[in-house]
Amino acid sequence: MVSVISLQALTFQKTDQGAKSVINSTGVEVRFYSPSIVRILKWPAGSDFNKQSLSVTKTPEKTKISVAQQGDRLLLKSSKMLVVLNLKNGTVSFQDVRGNALLNEKEQSASFTPFNDAGTKTYSVGQEFSLDKDEAIYGLGQQQGGKMSQRNVTLHMVQGNTDDYVPFFVSTKGYGLFWDNYSPTTFEDKPETTLFKSDVGDGIDYYFMVGGSLDGSVACMRDLTGQAPMFPLWTYGFWQSKERYKSQNELVGVVKKYRELGVPLDGIIQDWQYWGNNYLWNAMEFLNTEFPQPKKMVDDIHNMNAHLIISIWSSFGPQTKQFREMEPKGMLLNFGTWPQSGTEAWPPNRDYPSGVQPYDPYNPEARDIYWKYLNKGLFSLGIDGWWMDSTEPDHLDFKPSDFDLKTYLGSFRKVRNAFPLMAVGGVSEHQRGVSSDKRVFILTRSAFAGQQRYGANTWSGDVNSSWQSLRNQIPAGLNFSLSGIPYWNTDIGGFFAGSYNRGWSDGSGAKNPLYQELYVRWLQFGTFTPMMRSHGTDVPREIYNFGTKGEPIFDAIDKSINLRYAMLPYIYSAAWSVTKDQSTMMRALAMDFQDNNVRNMNDEYMFGKSILVAPVVHAQYTPETIVKTDENSGWNKNDKKDNKAVAVDFTQPKLAKTYLPAGTSWFDFWTNTKYNGGQEIELTTTIDKIPLFVKAGSIIPFGPKVQFATEKKWDDLEIRVFEGANGEFTLYEDENDNYNYEKGIYSTITFKWDDKSKSLTIADRKGTFPGMLAERKFHVVKIAANGNKTEKEVVYNGKKVTVK
Repeated sequence: MVSVISLQALTFQKTDQGAKSVINSTGVEVRFYSPSIVRILKWPAGSDFNKQSLSVTKTPEKTKISVAQQGDRLLLKSSKMLVVLNLKNGTVSFQDVRGNALLNEKEQSASFTPFNDAGTKTYSVGQEFSLDKDEAIYGLGQQQGGKMSQRNVTLHMVQGNTDDYVPFFVSTKGYGLFWDNYSPTTFEDKPETTLFKSDVGDGIDYYFMVGGSLDGSVACMRDLTGQAPMFPLWTYGFWQSKERYKSQNELVGVVKKYRELGVPLDGIIQDWQYWGNNYLWNAMEFLNTEFPQPKKMVDDIHNMNAHLIISIWSSFGPQTKQFREMEPKGMLLNFGTWPQSGTEAWPPNRDYPSGVQPYDPYNPEARDIYWKYLNKGLFSLGIDGWWMDSTEPDHLDFKPSDFDLKTYLGSFRKVRNAFPLMAVGGVSEHQRGVSSDKRVFILTRSAFAGQQRYGANTWSGDVNSSWQSLRNQIPAGLNFSLSGIPYWNTDIGGFFAGSYNRGWSDGSGAKNPLYQELYVRWLQFGTFTPMMRSHGTDVPREIYNFGTKGEPIFDAIDKSINLRYAMLPYIYSAAWSVTKDQSTMMRALAMDFQDNNVRNMNDEYMFGKSILVAPVVHAQYTPETIVKTDENSGWNKNDKKDNKAVAVDFTQPKLAKTYLPAGTSWFDFWTNTKYNGGQEIELTTTIDKIPLFVKAGSIIPFGPKVQFATEKKWDDLEIRVFEGANGEFTLYEDENDNYNYEKGIYSTITFKWDDKSKSLTIADRKGTFPGMLAERKFHVVKIAANGNKTEKEVVYNGKKVTVK
């Protein structure tokens, strides 16, 4: 229903969800999607602007709003925000319900520049905003610049190998802004203005949301673009990979070796070329003769209680069935992509072009064809998940005319940045359509707004193996998580590591102390990310390549992997909080602490709500001399010396500084020593541990020692309680895979610590699922302020228990 209201010669239409008007030849609409979310649309009057979003899944809910006019200002108010539309110039501003300014558009800063998009008349569109000088903003996807706050940056948003762009940011003022456009976009923040400008758009389309906090704004974004489902428990164990296992025997042999060594492992990953030559690129079949019995290979891995995911791409070689079916239907995009040659030699022999082309994932029939071959060739074998590589996709030998290529939804330019969303979504939706027993698990290299709904964990691309690259991963992962997509990981050890091999007679940089130190520190960081996955080229990453049990490097790796498994009850419960409460697992410190010192802190973070992680990101035992940025790079030109064996004593203790956020007290994870927050401390570290701290009032469950995630039931968990504040933790359990949890088939047990009475209450268990423990023990360990422990055994049968 639309009513036309004319007051003081200013005209607007009141709609069910807000209001619209034409102001200075520009159409403007304010459309509420909820009390917390409002959509702003602007378009040149007389043109048609009716866009169906690729990212947004929410339909406007019935929202009570008041509409009033004060002079030339139209006020639209919900229970969460006030939107003010200037009826003279079309400028929009946003306030909270108390009247505090949150964000303003710059006056008359909407821009519509006529643009010919491959024969279609449209516009380049832009909008400027005014941000407060002292507010910090986060998100915008993942970049490798090392910054935490995204103030004073300029980003040219076109998806790349190591840069994933999501045009969404959150502010420390408690709001979020999503610029809903998929074409190449410039984000620019300067002291005087903050700008989004996109190459193609029939109009301006953005969403403003009031969350009240960084967490709340992320929750609004998930409400708008889709919730994150649960991953299987086994995905949170340790994953081993390399570029690449070249035979069936090698792949299975790695799992056997881990089992023989007693080192925990849940997954192994098969990289590319199991399909054979490059003309058969991504055939989704085992055509390589080194993989003669793929079903037996999968069964052998499963029989060792491990899982397999496998590399699939967004492109196809000219001899594949997929290419031959899609090409006549115009479902391929003819631009340069990887690999560039049909031969496997490096560098690529361009005299023999591969003919590989990306497919058009915007086309629903093309997505159907993609799944048809994936289902028949690989899913039917029992493979557990998908490594969707090059989902940005690789765009090599770029020509501006490539953007003129036609997709199902218009020019490639128009929809460029949504490619990963559509490619990943096609696989996820099809798998869910045929199977509810196996949860979708996708490891992918690129992402766009809304991708969290597809069961995908994004990794940071083919980053190089250097200390600076390691440092960059922390803010990259935190900003990615603050873009509304909670699952992220990185190639542990960096991808390109060939420089570390030089001078080693066995050709293995895994024996090089320079690389050993970097790898261990990267692995320790990876222990506290949503997926712990070792991967790279040039240097083998399996633990046995680094030495043997009893040696410092081997033992440090083994210690981190076992710590990861001990934390599985904590991690899986945090994953449930992501799904149920729109939480975030890898958390920037600004999410949890009102401490100005942490707003731009790029080398510490929270893992879950309780554990502060301060990775060691500077070499302590060896010099930082090796840098390799990509596959074409050689040695650091400033390093003239050969990389020869040097004696390094990794048993020596070192010192590291850590800042502890204000507002709480902290316990050293390793020693239980208590510290006050709001200070930087210096403490002793060793090669096998990094600074870890637990927030006072935390309750953390620790699981049994296992070789794989589901080896033992959680029938005797250790429950550590860190006194100093009241605390609460909810332990989540289900069948560890399948989608029955969506039907309410799971259980939760809530623990509450009362610091004044020094009592822990274990509430009645809620819910049930097949295989649930009817009775169990909890080994409760209270950590006192002086570091002393008090331990008690509790038998729990699902009924409330209080432990004094």
